[in-house]
Amino acid sequence: MCGIAGMIGRPGEVAEAAHVHRMCQAIVHRGPDDEGIYVQGPVGLGMRRLSIIDLAGGHQPIHNEDKSIWIVYNGEVYNFPELRKWVEQRGHKLYTHTDTEVIVHLYEELGADCVKKLRGMFALALYDERRQALLLARDRLGKKPLHYALHQGRLLFGSEIKSILAVAPELAEVDPEGMLQYFYFGYIPDSHSAFRRIHKLPPGHVMEYVDGKTSVREFWDVPEYGTHPALTEEECLEELERRLTEAVRIRLISDVPLGALLSGGVDSSIIVALMARASGQPVKTFSIGFEAEKFNEAEYARLVAQKFSTDHHELILDPNLEETLTFLSTMLEEPFGDSSMLPTYYVSRMARQHVTVALSGDGGDELFAGYDRYLVAMERRKFDRIPDWLGRVYRNQVHPWVPAGMYGKNLAWNATLTARDRYLDDVSYLPVLHRERSLFSKDFLQIASQLPDPLESWRHYYDHAPAKDSLSRLLYLDTKTYLAADILTKVDRMSMATSLEVRVPMLDHEFVEWVAALPVDWKFRTGTRKFILKKLAERLGIPAALLHRPKQGFQLPLVDWMRDSMKDQFLRVLLEPRTLQRGYFKPEAVRALIEEHTRGRRNRSGLLWRMLVLELWQRNFMEAGAARGSVAPPIFNAALVNHGVAGSTA
Repeated sequence: MCGIAGMIGRPGEVAEAAHVHRMCQAIVHRGPDDEGIYVQGPVGLGMRRLSIIDLAGGHQPIHNEDKSIWIVYNGEVYNFPELRKWVEQRGHKLYTHTDTEVIVHLYEELGADCVKKLRGMFALALYDERRQALLLARDRLGKKPLHYALHQGRLLFGSEIKSILAVAPELAEVDPEGMLQYFYFGYIPDSHSAFRRIHKLPPGHVMEYVDGKTSVREFWDVPEYGTHPALTEEECLEELERRLTEAVRIRLISDVPLGALLSGGVDSSIIVALMARASGQPVKTFSIGFEAEKFNEAEYARLVAQKFSTDHHELILDPNLEETLTFLSTMLEEPFGDSSMLPTYYVSRMARQHVTVALSGDGGDELFAGYDRYLVAMERRKFDRIPDWLGRVYRNQVHPWVPAGMYGKNLAWNATLTARDRYLDDVSYLPVLHRERSLFSKDFLQIASQLPDPLESWRHYYDHAPAKDSLSRLLYLDTKTYLAADILTKVDRMSMATSLEVRVPMLDHEFVEWVAALPVDWKFRTGTRKFILKKLAERLGIPAALLHRPKQGFQLPLVDWMRDSMKDQFLRVLLEPRTLQRGYFKPEAVRALIEEHTRGRRNRSGLLWRMLVLELWQRNFMEAGAARGSVAPPIFNAALVNHGVAGSTA
């Protein structure tokens, strides 16, 4: 596992090793064991290595026999032993035992389509000297990140935005469209970022840069849902167990200590059960809990640990939130509002004290319809009876006059929407252009009105999903958006902040393809989510107490914290003049929101948390970076002007 960075310029230019080194230094946490740099003419490739396989011989960049092709690579390819045999049979001579070198020779045989052969997680940059071409690629589901920017005739790339800003701080120009998306979703989805000229390569895509021109294309998508022929329950269970067992087994290859993140939920418990069966020694498992019983899953994790005789490690959190949030908002390059990043960070930090690699259960909710919001979506189909014209009348003529904070206001808005748009409304936290207009400043509303509607790409995913039933369309939508840009981003950033590699068996692309093809009633049946997955859990001996309780997830007790311990510590930050003058929100609306929450009238913890994270990012990444010279001073105003909005206040 590594962090990668680099650049390619126009023919005749010369890349500087010092610049590539500076890009690598920005991501040392991703690879503390080694650094490698290749510079030749206009191209510079760099990597930071976290040694997992071939500890002695895996130094990157890696090249082919005549050194005409070079690669830096972040990830793990689990089928590389079979691929190695194939390229050797084609006459290639390998000088390492790494999966990285195999990719070089696959490229020689297949060109950019070599990525279709890779089974695993990856972000890579490969330079073909003969063609003077750079290939960038990102794995199918988006487990590993890859960012890029075209600047002054050069293509800059990196695992993290920090690498790009390390050599081009002037690119730290805040993008209003990225901010608008953050308000809606609590994260900034691919291919946007918080910065106008820096982009994310979407999952399952490759980019080629030749002669100063770029081309991006998709090489993988989720196949059509619900195409599998009819199966009996026993047949389905046997195939599910076989495929998931294999996905776990191939992820146990490692030359360093390996364990599992155990949350106490169904998904991670199944992964631990399969690991225990495949391992000749006790699996090391890691869990965290909270003093607040409502949010504490530690007891369920202990049940699983006892059942499968794991070497279990547990931490009950009494976190120093101020110190941790300061650190994480310094590390995070854009605002990220998923509060479960905190427990993910803590459990990763604890695990890293014992292992270098850990398996997790992420992906099960998107594959098997595990989220509460799917249940809500199915229940709210009763609102389909409301005529479209009546819904429009309510939203345009009645809703604006309903007092802010009135109970049922948001539900009434939601009920008048179509089934698709009801779901999009449910997953939107602060929809600037819709029901939360009253919170935002007049200037920002003017800006937002000129930007693309953030929900439009979501509608496109839903409308063009390879599925016939509405639930499968939602699963596809979340796989393309929430899974990649929230869940996997969180896991990557928090684990890499502690130099821990996390592997995700349920997101093995062959397993994903098989699950997608299952009829939807194997996933959601008579209100039961993860129907067939829970049947597998029973078969594996997962304790029943864990299987039949309400879904909890990796949550924080934010409601209590923001009314008690965090009230003075953090909510005051939202009321400081420095914050209120950013220009996003109406000061009086922020004060009303905080008062409504602290008085216990309404739970506003989720919204306040996202507003707090945004402000801490402004202070600890943007402003602190500008003071150090690692990013340019925040220029949100300039970004507004660039979008044709004059006279705005920031």
